[in-house]
Amino acid sequence: MTKYLHTMIRVTSLDDTIAFFKVLGLAEIRRYSSDKGRFTNVFLAAPGDEAAPLELTYNWDPEVYTGGRNFGHLAYAVDNIYDTCNAFIAHGVTINRPPREGRMAFIRTPDGISLELLQAGQALEPAEPWTSMPNVGSW
Repeated sequence: MTKYLHTMIRVTSLDDTIAFFKVLGLAEIRRYSSDKGRFTNVFLAAPGDEAAPLELTYNWDPEVYTGGRNFGHLAYAVDNIYDTCNAFIAHGVTINRPPREGRMAFIRTPDGISLELLQAGQALEPAEPWTSMPNVGSW
């Protein structure tokens, strides 16, 4: 099973961006900050459409976004992240960020759009070859 999860965009001001999307009727449904990762994620959704939110990612350290980096990725939950990654590899797709912890991987579409794959439910047990597989390219 595959389920669409969210779309992520990087923003330079959470307040300005939240106010912008409020005009469309989107409201904050959850927020997560990481001191270690130095970012804040805010999820917005229209009433009744909370299952497919817009993720705003604010990186605490200033960054100029070029080459589409402000549009982050599409995200999908999958039943088995290892099987899904193996299926993509069988179709010649590079796993840019392997699911080392059994939870999250990134790949790119033929047009270079970043796609996040997330293990539905709990993370799978870390397993080889994934745990020692390096990142490839950008994601």
